[in-house]
Amino acid sequence: MATDLECQTSTTTPEIDGRLYSRQLYVMGKEAMYELRNADILISGMRGLGVEIAKNLILCGVKSVIVHDCNNVDYKDLSSQYYFSESDIGQNRAEVAKEKLSELNKNVNVTYSSSTIDEDFLQKHKLFVLTDGDIDNQVKIGDYCHEHGIKFVNANTKGLFGQIFCDFGQNFKVLDTNGEDPITEEIVDSISHDEIGVVSIATYTKHGFEDGSYVTFHDVKGMTEINDREFKITVLDPYTFIIGDTRIFGVYEGGGTVTEVKKTETVHFKSFSDSLKNPEILICDFSKMSMSANLHLSFQGLSLFQNQYNALPQPWNDVDADKFYEIVEKLNRENREQVLTDQLNKHWIKLFAKTCTGDLCPIQSVIGGIAAQEAIKAVTGKFMPIRQFLYFDAIECLPENVFHSSNEGTSESNTRSNFPSKQSRYYSQEVVFGEDFQDKLGNAKYFLIGSGAIGCEILKNFAMMGIGCGRDGTVFVSDMDSIKISDLHRQFLFRSRDIGKMKSIVAAQSIKVINPNMHIHAYVDGVLPETEHIYNDHFFQQLDGLVTAVDNVKTRQYIDRHCVYYRKPLVDSGIFGTKASAQVVVPFLTESYSSTNDPSDPKGDLSTVINFPISINHTIQWALYTFSDLFTISAQQAEEFVRDPKGFTERTAKNLSEYGKNEAIENVKRILVEHRPRNFTDCIKWASLYRLP
Repeated sequence: MATDLECQTSTTTPEIDGRLYSRQLYVMGKEAMYELRNADILISGMRGLGVEIAKNLILCGVKSVIVHDCNNVDYKDLSSQYYFSESDIGQNRAEVAKEKLSELNKNVNVTYSSSTIDEDFLQKHKLFVLTDGDIDNQVKIGDYCHEHGIKFVNANTKGLFGQIFCDFGQNFKVLDTNGEDPITEEIVDSISHDEIGVVSIATYTKHGFEDGSYVTFHDVKGMTEINDREFKITVLDPYTFIIGDTRIFGVYEGGGTVTEVKKTETVHFKSFSDSLKNPEILICDFSKMSMSANLHLSFQGLSLFQNQYNALPQPWNDVDADKFYEIVEKLNRENREQVLTDQLNKHWIKLFAKTCTGDLCPIQSVIGGIAAQEAIKAVTGKFMPIRQFLYFDAIECLPENVFHSSNEGTSESNTRSNFPSKQSRYYSQEVVFGEDFQDKLGNAKYFLIGSGAIGCEILKNFAMMGIGCGRDGTVFVSDMDSIKISDLHRQFLFRSRDIGKMKSIVAAQSIKVINPNMHIHAYVDGVLPETEHIYNDHFFQQLDGLVTAVDNVKTRQYIDRHCVYYRKPLVDSGIFGTKASAQVVVPFLTESYSSTNDPSDPKGDLSTVINFPISINHTIQWALYTFSDLFTISAQQAEEFVRDPKGFTERTAKNLSEYGKNEAIENVKRILVEHRPRNFTDCIKWASLYRLP
C-alpha cells in the first residue's frame, strides 16, 4: 500500500486561530469549531468531485483528512480536477492530490491512501465521504457504516446531474437546526379560540418562524394559560402560525409577545439500501417536482447498464439511450408494491444517458460544496442535515432545442456533429456541449469584479471550463483589496506567503498554474466613477459578459447600470454567513439587478466587521478578533518559545511564511522583552498601550 497514513494519537483539542477563522467562528460558533478541529475525515475518490470536497473541508480547518483513490490520473480527469496536469498522468490520484491539498492549510494533517477499502480500513474512521462509487460499493459501504455507527456521505456527478446521500446514524442530534439567533419579542395581534388555534403577528411584521419551531408566549391577556408554555408550531404564512387546539384555554383579550425557543432535535437516518427502496428526497427545484425521482432511478440504472453492456451509454447515442430508459422503467416497477413515480420522464432519462459520461467542474463545485457542508454538519451537529437524498440538475444549460422534450427527435443530430474528435483537456465537457461551444468559451471575454471567496471559485471554474483560453479570449479580474490572514480559510488561491499582496494579481498568477492557457489580466483599481478612464467604452464594448463577486450593493448597482447601457449579460453572486444568492441578468429577457431591491438586513455586512463595525454583532466579532490577537495567539507563541526554543524555531521556519515568521518573532519579542511587565504598575502601562480609542 502506497500510503503515509498514520493514526492520530493526540487527545488534546487543537487551538483555534481566531484571526484565520474569524469569519467561520462568527457563523459556526466556538463549540462547533472545536468539534471541527477534532475531526478526522476519510474521502474516497480524487477526481474533480472528491478534490472539491477535500479542498473545502481542509480550508474549514478539520484536524485531518485522508484522501483515498486506488486509480491513476487519466487524461479525462483534466477536465475537472484542477490539481492534475498532463505530467501527472499515470500517477496515483490520491498521491498527486495530497501534495497540492497539503498547501491549503498548515493546521490540517493531509495524508493519502491507495489501499482497498475493507472493514478494517473503515473501522478506523468516524466519517466517510464516498465519491464516484458504483452502486454495489455504495450499498456495501453505506450499509456497513450504518451498522457500525460511521457517519456516511455519498456524492456523485454525471454530466449535468448530481446526487448526495447522507446517513448520520439512527439517533443523530442536531444541536442547532438553522444557525440563526432565536427570534425574540414578536408582538401578538390575535389568537383564535378554535380547534386549530391560529396566531397572528402584528400587521406588516413577518414573524420569521419555520415549520417545527418551538415558541413560548409572555404577557398574553385572557388566554393566560399559554404564558411561559412551549408550543411546536406549523407555519401558515409569513404572518400567522398554528399552535394547536386553544379551546381549552381562555379567550384571547390582547397583548403578548412570542419568542422562539431553540431545541435539540433528534433525526433518524435509514441505511443506504433501505433508502434506495423507499427514498426520502429533499426537493431543490420546484419547477421540476418529479425530476428527483427520475434521477433517483437513473443513478441506479447507470450501474445496471454498465453491468449488462460492459460500458456506459455512449454520448448522444439514441440506441444506448433507449436501452437505458428500458432499464430505468423496469427499476421503477420491480420489487415495489407501487411504482416509485408515476411521472417517469423519458426525455429527462435519455438526456441523462446521453450526457452521463461528461465531467463538468461547475456541477462538481455545487455538489462538492454541499457535500462538504453535510460533512461539517455530521461532525458538529450544527444545522439540519439533508434527509436523505438530494438531486441536482442543470439541463437548462443545454441548447433550448435540446433540453425541451418537444424537440427530442432533433437533439442527437444537432449535437452529434460537434462531438469531440480529438484529445483535449476539455474532452469531458465537450461530450456534453460539443466542440463548437467549447470554441466559443475559449474565445469569450469576461470581466470578473471581485477575487475574494466567490471570485476565487469563479476563476477556478472559468479555468477548468476553458473560458478565455482561446486565441481571442481573455478574462479580466478586478479587486482593490489586499490579502489578509482571515481570507486564507476560504479563498483557496491564496497562501500565507501572499498576505499583504493584491488579491487580483495573486489570483491571476495562481489560476495560470491551474490552466496555463488562460489569458488573464488583473486590475487593482475598483470599478467606480473615478476609474471610468480605465473601464471605458472600449473596455465594456469588447466584453461578452460580466460576473460580480463583491460585498456591497453600491458597486453592484453601478456595474448593473453599465450592463444595461452596454447591453451585456451579468451574473451577480453574493454570500452572507450560511446564505448565498445568484442572479442571472440577460438583456431584453430578464429584469436588471437594480430593478428590485432586497430588504435591508438588520445584521449588516460582515465585510465591515474589522474596519468599520456598525452594529452590536460587528463589535462583538471585532472584540473576539482583538482578544485573540492580544491574549491567545501571541501568548501561545511566547509560551511555546519558553518551553522549547529550538522546537519553536524549527516549527516556525518550516510552517510559516515570511510574514508569519516575522509576526511570530515580533510577538515573542514584544511579550518576553519589550513589553514584559515586572510588576503591577507595568501591567497598567501595558494595558494603556492597547486601550480602546
